[in-house]
Amino acid sequence: MSSAAPEPQPDLFSDLSALDDDVEGGQSRAVGRGTSTSASTTAAEHLSPAFPARAAWGTAPALRAWQQAAVDDYLARSPRDYLAVATPGAGKTTFALRVATELLEAGLVRRVTVVAPTEHLKVQWAEAAARVGVRIDPSFRNAQGRHGAQFDGVALTYAQVAANPALHRARTQAGPTLVILDEVHHAGDALSWGDAVVEAFEPARRRLSLTGTPFRSDTAAIPFITYSADGEGIRRSRADHAYSYGDALADGVVRPVLFMAYSGQMRWRSRAGDEVSARLGEPLTKDMIAQAWRTALNPKGEWIPAVLAAADTRLTEVRRGMPDAGGLVIATDQETARAYAGRLREITGESAVVVLSDDDDASARIEEFTAGTQRWMVAVRMVSEGVDVPRLAVGVYATATATPLFFAQAVGRFVRARRRGETASIFLPSVPTLLGLAGELEIERDHALDRPASATEDGLDDAELAAANRAEKASSDLTQPGFEALEAQASFDRVLFDGGEFGTGGEIGSDEEADFLGLPGLLDADQVRDLLRSRQAEHVASRRARGAEPASDHRRLAALRKELSSLVSAWSRRSGVPHGVVHTRLRERSGGPEVPLASADQLQARIDAVRGWFVGRT
Repeated sequence: MSSAAPEPQPDLFSDLSALDDDVEGGQSRAVGRGTSTSASTTAAEHLSPAFPARAAWGTAPALRAWQQAAVDDYLARSPRDYLAVATPGAGKTTFALRVATELLEAGLVRRVTVVAPTEHLKVQWAEAAARVGVRIDPSFRNAQGRHGAQFDGVALTYAQVAANPALHRARTQAGPTLVILDEVHHAGDALSWGDAVVEAFEPARRRLSLTGTPFRSDTAAIPFITYSADGEGIRRSRADHAYSYGDALADGVVRPVLFMAYSGQMRWRSRAGDEVSARLGEPLTKDMIAQAWRTALNPKGEWIPAVLAAADTRLTEVRRGMPDAGGLVIATDQETARAYAGRLREITGESAVVVLSDDDDASARIEEFTAGTQRWMVAVRMVSEGVDVPRLAVGVYATATATPLFFAQAVGRFVRARRRGETASIFLPSVPTLLGLAGELEIERDHALDRPASATEDGLDDAELAAANRAEKASSDLTQPGFEALEAQASFDRVLFDGGEFGTGGEIGSDEEADFLGLPGLLDADQVRDLLRSRQAEHVASRRARGAEPASDHRRLAALRKELSSLVSAWSRRSGVPHGVVHTRLRERSGGPEVPLASADQLQARIDAVRGWFVGRT
């Protein structure tokens, strides 16, 4: 007796390939009951590792190594709570949906709840889930009480949960539920949010927490996260699986980032009526830095248009290898965002896409820009986290927000790689806080519940954190009657890459600036490093020939010692090797005396060595 032929199954891989084309073309198709069966691990296996973009070069169709390792670890341990920390652009969504399909198929959960920071991200999650047969309702409202029978679950915002935690607790208790907490550090944004998340999802069968930035500038505990004391007794968040920017850069999953720093002469009138002049980037008091910074960002001055023009020149170069490459200006507020857009139109002759959270069609504008070829988009905070626009390759950090969390999330908008050799370039003012954050891009940070009385937090002690956060306060202070920005000139300062600094400065339009703006847009990290060193050597030789050799003063030595100390502390925590042993190994490797007697070149060599350790170079 012959058995009946098996019923043909839908070709999920073929369907996903078509969906990839739709996403690339700016469209999306929901996979409902009529076009897909149920949650499918087969489809999840073929979901682009970097949804919503195509997989980065060399990674498709299989899961990336870190994703597979995290899935294997999760399935082997079957924990109720799991924290995955992965750098923006690494593919946290794909990992989470693979876990979701495994749990649904095994019958361990029957519904899925996704919690995200913004309304736009709710839609992105629903579209990604539809590709693997998990039907998520992104339009669910608290007033509904329960989701429709055609859905496997809902997507919520943290604010939505906080508005009615009892409702969401009841929904969670109604059936075995997997809760995916996207960018979970937001659950500590307010006491009410954290309490609401705990109340709503404490009964969940499984909770999967995701973040690209597990640290916060405060000590508010993040719900469902495990904290363990380190060697100094500081309680820090502990990830179940971590994949840092340095790891992703070494794997070719993310783009190398070049930070283009610009300084310049600023002049303003203080609220006391005094006229003040200072150069951005030179040693100044905290108040002077804040005022010079705000003066630079004034759209009526000359600093902003000069930097926007330089960034547009860079975008033109990048487009030689990435024809659809786009740029993003991150502004402080809506008024300046509109003004920056006007400046861009004067420079490019093309209207920039302006995205403001108050606009009802903000998400639609982001989607239109994602699928289009426009050169520039201007936004305030809406594109600072989680929103994926893979073609973004050039950015202008024109905001006074300088917390480590915001900076890391903003940079994360530019690092998603679509093909081998893509680079990202971010233009920013020469402000010590920002330059420090740019130099520490590859350092892993965990959220600390405690603050030592006198110790650095990866180079950001209490005073520095206060200075970073003070920028927001300065923003409001400087709009009070009396303050007036009078003049803002721009000049090229330097390029920061891989912990090193390159360039000897130059005027706007100078050959020195043009050499760095004209770097090819398609280079891998090692090629970027080699080319920057070559340009640096040429500029130094040129200056020496003109009798203008730059001097190494005590300020630079102090800054290098501080940076080295920060890196050694971070490596000591990561490796478990005592600070003194790390310093000894660096001296053995790079030569020279102990830190207080080392030259600038010797200190820089040790800094480069430690940064190499973070990305796997020996």
